[in-house]
Amino acid sequence: MTEVAAGIQARRWLVGSAARTEPLRLYCFAHGGGTVAGFLRWQLPGVEVWGVQLPGRGSRLDEPAPEDMASLAAELAEQVRFGTPYAFFGHSFGALLAFEVTRSLRRAGRTLPVRLFASGYPAPDLPLTQEPIHQLPDADFLAAISRRYDAVPPEVLQNADLAAAVLPALRMDYRLLETHRHRAESPLPVPITALAGSDDLIGGEELRGWGRQCEFPVSVCLIPGGHFYLQAKQDRLLRTISAQLRPAVAGSARSC
Repeated sequence: MTEVAAGIQARRWLVGSAARTEPLRLYCFAHGGGTVAGFLRWQLPGVEVWGVQLPGRGSRLDEPAPEDMASLAAELAEQVRFGTPYAFFGHSFGALLAFEVTRSLRRAGRTLPVRLFASGYPAPDLPLTQEPIHQLPDADFLAAISRRYDAVPPEVLQNADLAAAVLPALRMDYRLLETHRHRAESPLPVPITALAGSDDLIGGEELRGWGRQCEFPVSVCLIPGGHFYLQAKQDRLLRTISAQLRPAVAGSARSC
């Protein structure tokens, strides 16, 4: 593949400013069925925020769904040069995907992120405790998501056209999530920060389990709120991210 073709491939995956103006980039992975739009409004000192755009949404709306989580992570890792230094932030489904992309990058011998922020998702080696829902009929599927996370607006549940617009990406991501099987590998040489809302179903022990996936003591942070605490308590979350990235930002600025 030529350098130009590789650049075009990479741009399918990324949403952000083309011109690098800060010493570090934070690449964000959305929750199941979500988009990266909210992340692009984040303001972090010394950090450019980019979104990772998956098939089935945004500019990639008409692209086919990936076969499974592993192939999605491997394809992303193969086609995108993230540049250095950089970090990953993923929420819920996005946390698991960011983790698997990091492992794919290690297998390929590529530069790894300086930190992985895993938000709203238990340690990936733990079995799923909830019944699979990705094969339910549309109405039941949306209702199940709403009960679990209070994440589907009533107007979507009550409007067939709105529901039809959000269903493909949601169902794709839940299929990838619920059919994924963790494969044991050696811990990553990447620090992990595990975050969740204090009122979420995910407990501290499930977050501390992320420590089994890295060579460093895991940093656990509970922020007031439910599964989508990152919307209600955005300022608190951004202060946490900024504090944990500050050493990398300072180090990168000195090396420029």
